[in-house]
Amino acid sequence: MSIDFAPSSGINFTLSGQQKKVQLAARDFAENVLAPVVRDADREPDPLKAFQMTKPAYVEAYKRGIAFGMLPEEYGGGGLTNVELILAAEELCAVDPGFACTVLVNGLALMPVWYWGTEEQKRRVIGAATSDPSGEFIAGYAASEPPGTPGGTANFDTPMAHPVGIGVTARRDGDSFVLNGRKYWPCNVAGWDGAGANVNLVVVRTDPDKGGTEGLSAILVERGTPGVTYSLIDTFGHRLTPNAEIVFEDARVPADNLVQGTLGNGDLLINRNFAWSGPVAGIAAVGVARAAYEAALTWAKTYTAGSPHPMIEFQNVGYVLGDVAARIEACRYFCWKAAHYIDEHDYHGELIGALNKTYCTETLLDSVYKCMQVVGVNSADKKHPFEKYLREAAIFPIYDGGNFGMQRRRVHGVLASPDFNPRALMDNENVEFTKGMETIDTIQRVDAGKLPTTPAPRRAQDASVPTATHPVA
Repeated sequence: MSIDFAPSSGINFTLSGQQKKVQLAARDFAENVLAPVVRDADREPDPLKAFQMTKPAYVEAYKRGIAFGMLPEEYGGGGLTNVELILAAEELCAVDPGFACTVLVNGLALMPVWYWGTEEQKRRVIGAATSDPSGEFIAGYAASEPPGTPGGTANFDTPMAHPVGIGVTARRDGDSFVLNGRKYWPCNVAGWDGAGANVNLVVVRTDPDKGGTEGLSAILVERGTPGVTYSLIDTFGHRLTPNAEIVFEDARVPADNLVQGTLGNGDLLINRNFAWSGPVAGIAAVGVARAAYEAALTWAKTYTAGSPHPMIEFQNVGYVLGDVAARIEACRYFCWKAAHYIDEHDYHGELIGALNKTYCTETLLDSVYKCMQVVGVNSADKKHPFEKYLREAAIFPIYDGGNFGMQRRRVHGVLASPDFNPRALMDNENVEFTKGMETIDTIQRVDAGKLPTTPAPRRAQDASVPTATHPVA
């Protein structure tokens, strides 16, 4: 077999004219509109006030097509591809990933309406989001819940019935659903004033007698719905995006607000959403690491640390920063690959999205700290940006579908599937994510009352070693 080395459009790391335009537009916004706001807003102790300080920048982002750029043009969105989205996201995140998260969550809330909603819902909800003359429209996505016993979000797809897993219930009552329960951590849901976003997509338990692979759905809860209250959460990182607790107390929502295609498929919605956002979180980590690397490189070229020449002349400093640069480049292209895969496969990337997020966010958290080691103790001084970079980088592995609670478990479910092709991503083949890949790691596979007790054969010289059947008193 011969190999054709002729030019190919299959792999090209040179941005097209349109892609470069998107990147530069986002960079201009981030450096000239967002950056002047960030430091003061980040230092504001009140989380709601901190978020409100970003409102003028958000309105400008709306006017420039950034706030809802990920939505299809047919419904008034920007029509960005996923590759274009992450090109823009890197620029925003290099300045502040919290603000970028606010934009991302607009997509997490409304992309499922595009995937699974009725035409009326798409026109009404997405149309309203993209045609707001004030430029203030914001959408929230509510899946996360308080750490539970036995409830909680990480095991949302557990096969066990309520109250295990998702705890917010939606009981059908005539032409309405009545919601009860609590959400904890969702972004954007409280809106600009703490009284609610324009609309929130809420994952609920529509059938409490069924497990997470059958009983979950998504419903749209609009601002002003009686029985819904919000409380802001004070976080150490991503302070410019508003996390909140929601309490539903007999909140009555029109049955027409149920996103029809999600009925009994809320589990698939969660997995698809966090697959779509995987490379966005990955590129966010790239953006923060890039900013830390550039700041550390400038520092190393400026200060001597008491020597006759700048620190960059020292072997260790150059080697460490070189390793950081390599990690940033590798993760950036992994994000491009993941976003391109999602573009190619109908916005599905449940495997590659999880692989991308776990690898990039954890790799680059370490890289940010390496930059701080180059700078030394001065990186702990709040007059420099490094402490913020570290706070932001530390959030990535634990948010947006935590790497342990959700992402690695999804990877495990795919890999354990009998039909999984380990070369699928390499060959750009579709990896279909099914309900059969869920529930893994959510419950014990062996009945605790029937654990095997027969010890493994032992050599004679090991007879004194205690075993399950020969305990030591």
